[in-house]
Amino acid sequence: MENSVSVLTFYLREGCHLCDQAERQLILLQKELNFSINFIDIDEQTEFLKKYNADVPVLMLDSKVLFRHFYDENNIRQALTHG
Repeated sequence: MENSVSVLTFYLREGCHLCDQAERQLILLQKELNFSINFIDIDEQTEFLKKYNADVPVLMLDSKVLFRHFYDENNIRQALTHG
């Protein structure tokens, strides 16, 4: 039986320096922990713009927020390794 790869959803917007920083850190961590990232630009979808406008970047695993505004590697590691 194969292990499934976790899919993290990353809500961001262009021109957001916190988003850019978090994206770079996520990609580095992705190489170590083997997860995939679904990137969603909130400015391209009204429902996400309304929901996350003042909060980007936001990273989620299923319905659990792993971080909002500031990259939090500890939360990501814990969610991916301990559920």
